[in-house]
This record gives sequence, structure tokens and C-alpha cells, in this order.
Amino acid sequence: MAHMTNPLATPEQLFQRRSFGALPMDLQDAVFFATQCLTQAAGILLELPQSITAQANVLLARYWLVEPMMSHEFSDVSAAILYLTAKCSDLPRSPRDLCLVYTHLLSRTSSTFFRPAHLPPPPPPLSPSNQPPTQADYAAFHARLLPLEAHILASLSFNTHVALPHPLAVTYLQALDFFGQPRRGPLARRALAYLNTALLSPQLLYLTSQPHALAVAALYNAARDVGARMPACDWWEVFDVEREELGFLVVGMRSVDGWGRKIRAEAIEGWEGGMVTREDVERELRRRGIGVGAGNENGGGLGDAEEEMARRMDEKMAAMEAGAA
Repeated sequence: MAHMTNPLATPEQLFQRRSFGALPMDLQDAVFFATQCLTQAAGILLELPQSITAQANVLLARYWLVEPMMSHEFSDVSAAILYLTAKCSDLPRSPRDLCLVYTHLLSRTSSTFFRPAHLPPPPPPLSPSNQPPTQADYAAFHARLLPLEAHILASLSFNTHVALPHPLAVTYLQALDFFGQPRRGPLARRALAYLNTALLSPQLLYLTSQPHALAVAALYNAARDVGARMPACDWWEVFDVEREELGFLVVGMRSVDGWGRKIRAEAIEGWEGGMVTREDVERELRRRGIGVGAGNENGGGLGDAEEEMARRMDEKMAAMEAGAA
């Protein structure tokens, strides 16, 4: 059963992410949403199946659970994780392919990425093949990609296993005998759409619940949307999901759409669309009067709270080593 479950985030990790992050929570949410959307768009342009892109989204959420967001450029993290995930599959993509796609997506005129609601739509973009990166651009991208890939692997303790709920949702539909019903097609598509949307959830649903619970919640929401008749009993208990957990996941999945619209409408001041960068975030922090630290070896700014957390961790490790001695 191990291949059907995921390592879940601990309460301590979730608390530290919310309490000790260098960024205010609204900026963390904006960066998380934008980077997950960027990863999805890159997966589409790289012609990767959704299963690989979804795994990359989950690994990205895990990585930022243990590493500060400002350590590296957000788009570089997206590219490195997508490269790593594809390399572990039977559909690897070369660094040059990723460089081409991300160069296109990071263009301010790219229509494949969102813009703040108050700005007009961008002009029609060129296709990726018409705006290839230069050799210098590729060399710089390659030099950032490979070390970051190694850093991500080390941060994740080389655990890249991700079990997705999508196959389970289809299996549960079969168990409930919905493939013999006239609304089976819309129900299945709607359930998978909920599972894909949940990847963007600020509640980190993929890090706090197992795949079988996510699949059940997606089916519950989809059945409500399309008017499908579900069993009159507490059918979710057959799939080992409690009512309280189901209620939390149902509300969490249904709230992602409204939350995403809010993120789009309340963009960082002065942001003109395209992918949010560390420079955009640092400018917003200065506007709010929030100081940015001197930065780490990767050029990212670390806040006082994050430096304090690092100091506490160092002290704890020193105490453990002293006790072992």
C-alpha cells in the first residue's frame, strides 16, 4: 500500500511555514499560486501528461515547506522541479527544451500566463519557436538548473515519490457503478478538474490528505455539480474517509476558484503581468516598509523571522550533537 500513499506535512512544518516565513501570507499565497500556474503551463507546452505535471506541483509544495521561497528565483524552482519529475518518468525533457518553454512563458507578453485584472490583455505573442533563447541565455539557464535540481533533491531527502488521486477517482467511479450511468462522462471530467484545481489550494490539500480522501472529496463535489445521484448511505466510509475530513476537503476544493480570482485581482502593486519575480516581491516588501535581509548565497533576501528560525535550528542541532557526545 505504500505506493498509494504520500508523506504528509507535519503540524510543525505547517506552523513554521505560516509563522516564520520571511514573506507576509498574502505574498506567499501569490507566489505559490503563480508558480504552480507556471508549472502547469510549462507542462502543457512541453507536451507532458498531466500526471507528470501534477507530481511536479506536489513536489514544489513539499519543497517550499522545508525551504524559504526567497532562496531562489521562483521560475527557476518551477523549471528544476519539472525537469526532475520528467527525468524520473519515461518522458524526460532536455534542459534546452525547458529553456525554450520558460523563456516564452516568462515573456511579459505571453498570453499563456495570467495578468492582473485591471490591465488590458497583452498583444498576440510569438510562438516559442519564433523567439528562441540565445546561447548565452541557455548557458545561464543550464548553470542555474542543474545545481538547483541537486539542491531540491537534497531538501526532499531524495524522496520524489508522489501518489496521485486521479486513478483512484476513476476506480471509485467504477466501484459506485457510475460508468453505466448517462452522466458518467461529465462526472468523471468534473472530478478530475477538482483534483487538478486542488493542486493550487492554499491549504496544501495534497500535503495534508492522502490520495484516497482527495479522490472521494472530488467525487462528492462533482456529483453535486452535475446532479448525479449518490448512494443514500455514508458511502465515503467505504473508502475509509471520515465525515469531518470529507467536509474539510469539499470546502477546500470548492474555495480554490474564488481564492484564485482574488489573487488575480489583488496583484502586487506595480506588477504588470507575467510571472512574479523575486524583484517584484522585494519591491512590494519595500513599499510596505518590511525590511529584506542581506540575502543568502543564492541572492535571496531572508527576513528577520526566518533568520531567527535558522538560528534556533542551529542551536537545537548543536545541543543534540553535544548530548550524543
